[in-house]
Amino acid sequence: MDNYPLLNIFWTMLELFLWILWFFLLFKIITDIFRSQDMGGWAKAGWLILVILLPLIGVLVYVIARGRSMGERDIAQAQKADAAFKAYIRDAAGSAPGEGAAGEGPGAPGRSHVDDLAKLADLKAGGAISEEEYQKAKDKLLV
Repeated sequence: MDNYPLLNIFWTMLELFLWILWFFLLFKIITDIFRSQDMGGWAKAGWLILVILLPLIGVLVYVIARGRSMGERDIAQAQKADAAFKAYIRDAAGSAPGEGAAGEGPGAPGRSHVDDLAKLADLKAGGAISEEEYQKAKDKLLV
């Protein structure tokens, strides 16, 4: 190691980083090929063969040809996961959206603090109440 210059160490680290980055991109594209619902089986097989047999050209062509839809699929997947998470939270809190009558107040049967806090957050996000009013109402609900 005494005769290995510092610049070569940095170059080796850069090559290793780029190699790992390349594998991440390759796996991302392969998972996107299988996740894509707008392609048939033959199209998926063709893209997969192109990406595996000619990796550099295949990946570049895939990103150029399907990069925008790849991002849209990622956003749709994230929104789907977020909706599932929120549904799980509602289920774990013991209430479903739309439960309870419209005229029920906080603490009424069929309503939970989660629903009331969600309404408060919506009011604050919509600008109907200020931050101070939101905090006061939240403290009142949590007591």
